[in-house]
Amino acid sequence: MNLFPSASTWFFVTAFGSVGVMAPLAVVVAAWLAVGYRWKYACAWLGLLGVASGLVALSKIAFIGWGIGVRDLDFTGISGHALMSTAVLPVALFVAALSMRASLRVTAIVLGLVIGVMVGVSRVVLNAHSISEVVAGGLLGAVVAVAFACIAWRAQAAKTLSPGPVAASLAAVVIALHGVPVPTQQWITQIALELSGHERPYIRARWKVQNYRIPARRTEALAVPFAVA
Repeated sequence: MNLFPSASTWFFVTAFGSVGVMAPLAVVVAAWLAVGYRWKYACAWLGLLGVASGLVALSKIAFIGWGIGVRDLDFTGISGHALMSTAVLPVALFVAALSMRASLRVTAIVLGLVIGVMVGVSRVVLNAHSISEVVAGGLLGAVVAVAFACIAWRAQAAKTLSPGPVAASLAAVVIALHGVPVPTQQWITQIALELSGHERPYIRARWKVQNYRIPARRTEALAVPFAVA
């Protein structure tokens, strides 16, 4: 008997970390914070997640456009799936349990982190990211989640919120959007090429070779044959 999950199972798990699922979930979390607690908590949550997401985008743009990475660690950019899953899922469960006692809030955060780690593992298993990229994303996401939990730990509800409706709405978002594709990598690649002026993006396999040549700039493409990265 093969106890190791099948590829289809890992694809199912990895889809939970998609921006198409996690971004709407993060917005719903912010909405519950604004309605049930105070706007400052919603702003703090979106601000923390926004900064972390910006770091992910910058790391990817740096590699795709200029080949900036760490070869020894096989690092070409922070994993967005790992970041989003380890940041959004713990906070979503934390907010659902925010009106409960402290031990249940801690349990909710830990459960969210465990699920987020599994999403990160799926990225490595599916060869979508290296271990270093997933670890970077997971750690960054965990920092965001724990930081927000510290900020909102003593939040006082503006109105009575039952955990049931909050949890049900969050689950509905995940179920409805699971598997919906969002071409974030294409968008980031387009931005990176526009900023760098290169005709083609850097590619991990060829970037790892020491004696590669950088892609030609668009102004040079017609005069100089393109050298793959």
